[in-house]
Amino acid sequence: MSFSLKFTPQAEADLKSLEKDKSLLKRFKAVRKALGYLETNPRHPSLNTHKYSSLSGPNGEEVFEAYAENRTPAAFRIFWFYGPEKKEITIIAITPHP
Repeated sequence: MSFSLKFTPQAEADLKSLEKDKSLLKRFKAVRKALGYLETNPRHPSLNTHKYSSLSGPNGEEVFEAYAENRTPAAFRIFWFYGPEKKEITIIAITPHP
C-alpha cells in the first residue's frame, strides 16, 4: 500500500534545515530514505515505528515515531500520523532524539 506524504510547516522547516547544513548530509540522506519507506510501508522493520503516547494529532489522531537513524548520538526521528485523507501520512516533525 502506497501513501502520499504531507508535511506540516514545522516538518518542512526541519527538512529544509537539514538539507541546507552540509555537515548533516549523511543525516539528511537517512531521513530521505526513511521518508521513502514511510511512503511505501510505514511498518517497514528499519523504521522501528511505534506509537508515541505523549502526542496526538490535531483531531486526536494517534501519533507515531519512526527512526531515521539508529545507534547514533542524537539520532533523527520522524513524528507522523495517518490522514487527514485516506492513504495519506502527515509528517509533524523531523527532530534529533533528545
